[in-house]
Amino acid sequence: MVTAVTSFGRSGLYDWLIQRISAVVLALYTLFIVAYLIANPGLTYEQWAGLYDQLWMRIFSLVTLLSIIAHAWIGLWSVLTDYLTYRAIGSKAVVARIVAQVFLGAVAIVYTVWGVEILWGL
Repeated sequence: MVTAVTSFGRSGLYDWLIQRISAVVLALYTLFIVAYLIANPGLTYEQWAGLYDQLWMRIFSLVTLLSIIAHAWIGLWSVLTDYLTYRAIGSKAVVARIVAQVFLGAVAIVYTVWGVEILWGL
């Protein structure tokens, strides 16, 4: 049996809600960026930098970054627990799943720190 300890939320319902909310955030951000690019066909670097200099855009981008990380973690956790635990029987499958989760968790942390550095210049 797979416990909720290694999932992002406290249960399947929380994971489901996080995935749905993060998907809405990702869709809104994508629609905004596409609309902005269409509305500004001769976009210059100064305009683009000006957009991201605004506090609301940095916050929107940060929320989107966190949504990407949460959405990806839950999706990958689900796939890894399904295919590296239940589909393949044995201790090798459990070790492979743990190694994959640790690696993907490290990648998620690096991307989050890197994204915050880009957005806020910390």
